[in-house]
Amino acid sequence: MSLDSKFNAKEAEKRIFSLWQESGVFRSGQGKNTKAPPYSIMIPPPNVTGSLHIGHAFNNTLQDILARLHRMKGYDVLWQPGQDHAGIATQMVVERELEKEGKKRESLGREKFLEKVWEWKEKSGDTIINQLKRLGASCDWDRNRFTMDPDFQKSVIKVFVDFYHKGLIYKGTKLVNWDPKFQTAISDLEVEQIEVNGYLWELKYFLEEGSFKFGLEFDEDGNVTKYEDRNYCIIATTRPETLLGDTAVIVNSKDQRYKDLVGRKLVLPIVGRIIPVIQDDYADPNKGTGAVKITPAHDFNDWEVGKRNNLREINIFDEKAHIKIEENEEFLRDINPVEELWGLHGLERFEAREKILEVLKKYDWFEQESSDTHYVPHGDRSKVVVEPFLTSQWFVDTKKLVDRAMQVVKSNEIEIIPERDKKVYFNWLENIEPWCISRQLWWGHQIPVWYDENGTEYCAETEEEAKTLAGEKVLFRDPDVLDTWFSSGIWPIGTLGWPEKTKELEKYYPTSVLVTGFDIIFFWVARMIMMQLATVGKVPFKKVYVHALVRDEKGKKMSKSLGNVLDPLILIDKYGADALRFTLAAMAVTGRDLKLSESRIEGYRNFVTKIWNAARFIELNNCTLNEDFDPMLTKQPANIWIISETKRTLELVEENFEKFRFNDIANILYNHTWKVFCDWYVEFSKALLNSSDSKIV
Repeated sequence: MSLDSKFNAKEAEKRIFSLWQESGVFRSGQGKNTKAPPYSIMIPPPNVTGSLHIGHAFNNTLQDILARLHRMKGYDVLWQPGQDHAGIATQMVVERELEKEGKKRESLGREKFLEKVWEWKEKSGDTIINQLKRLGASCDWDRNRFTMDPDFQKSVIKVFVDFYHKGLIYKGTKLVNWDPKFQTAISDLEVEQIEVNGYLWELKYFLEEGSFKFGLEFDEDGNVTKYEDRNYCIIATTRPETLLGDTAVIVNSKDQRYKDLVGRKLVLPIVGRIIPVIQDDYADPNKGTGAVKITPAHDFNDWEVGKRNNLREINIFDEKAHIKIEENEEFLRDINPVEELWGLHGLERFEAREKILEVLKKYDWFEQESSDTHYVPHGDRSKVVVEPFLTSQWFVDTKKLVDRAMQVVKSNEIEIIPERDKKVYFNWLENIEPWCISRQLWWGHQIPVWYDENGTEYCAETEEEAKTLAGEKVLFRDPDVLDTWFSSGIWPIGTLGWPEKTKELEKYYPTSVLVTGFDIIFFWVARMIMMQLATVGKVPFKKVYVHALVRDEKGKKMSKSLGNVLDPLILIDKYGADALRFTLAAMAVTGRDLKLSESRIEGYRNFVTKIWNAARFIELNNCTLNEDFDPMLTKQPANIWIISETKRTLELVEENFEKFRFNDIANILYNHTWKVFCDWYVEFSKALLNSSDSKIV
């Protein structure tokens, strides 16, 4: 067919992508270069609930460039597509659908609810896959995988069981991010820090007996020269409701104001619990009053202080973040409360805050309040304030996995590009904490642990195996599911058929490169490395290319509330996929933030049109490919020149591909195509094509 006079991106892209799919060129197992090793890339699996955003478009454009390059060079290429089951996000979507029908998850029961989730997945779950195809992604779509596929579930469960029996997974009580709306633990990545205009309340904690000398003035050496007697200590807090769980007050060892207070006892307002004053340098003399209330069960920093000083941990909330003091043994121990305490039980936390402030004012425990702007953690999906919550969860003992994960990067067995991102990787591993992998949800990989009536654990791949271990005992299964980062942590081996010894696993593992954003180096990249090393003893990929995140033209994060979101599907409709893809490639400089403007995409649309017009010129002049063409026999100076320029361009492109300099490659190709080929060579060619010289070449 002949090319239209005007480029119609929508028509051309649909037609060409269909031709690609029908021809099977995206399928793995087709490399003609028998000397080249297989080339494999695993797509970072997008959430099944998601739709294509500009970050997906950027990430997948870079992967597509690498996949297509290696196919052109004759490699056997596997670009593995797939989707993550997105536990909390998917469950939330389906629960909303049920609410429209006047139904609740609990009324359906677990089995029926999961049937509804699968129904939703079959109906709406391929949205982002179809959108990736619109972008032109050349994945091996016949191999599309889902983290809840039966074979993948088998892989996930086996890893859990193996880790459990190796002592790498355990159940313990620890402080976690808790979402009171969804009533589940959530990861740090699901927590959004939002700046709020709130208050700082100063409260009086009275001494159990006597008074202390509070420093007012000091000499050059920091010694107190003037003081006043006080029978109370003033602390400052933005969360007065948590005082119910206080177990100490700390001051800095260098803070001379409180030198006489250290080692004394205070009476906790409202509760009447006797708590110590201790020295810990977490207290900042220049912040607040310098004296800090410590609530180990409801603040991550306080938790660390509590561990250092062997303090009690008193949980004062239930799963809904309502006050729980009745039938709370740890709370009720050694208290001498005022009567108003008992009216707090069952109150929602912010309602309790107001009641507590009223009581504090009534009994002269209130000093003053002032406006204060500070950051408060919110669930990124629930939009409610996240609570640090002391709860029993399953954890991976990541400290046992760190050494090998660090060694493979130090030795360059895994190369991280750019080099500076190694620091991010090492810093996280050096300060790693146990990884909470359990979630209080129904949708996901249910934890393969069963309990008898005495609470004894039986970890097995199937219920039948657990029953064999337990004998005649009645068992019930742990209701929790695994963090989606756990299942995506074995994405490379799971998609290739492990634990079976498949030919795909043998051929394509380890994978060649992982392309990912810097924001998930520790959430995903480091965990994949640790999990694959612990499971199969090999690294999951040979290289990691870490790219920046796409921002708006002013460098701000894109968000609906700011109205600065650039929707890739709208941009594709307006300018075409090629214009968007080339823009994204041309932006791919190393750094943290990339500024994207629509005017830039418009500019590259003109470039795509230029290529189309050049192709029409070639077609109109009946220029066809000659398989026997020998560039060494070229005689025309213009042809000799363009061959030389093209050779030099190819060498530059190859050199920059080795360094993952996508932006430099885009600029090189842009300059060669527009300024060298179109502006000069096409013009030179017009005279040659109109010539009667038979030796035109």
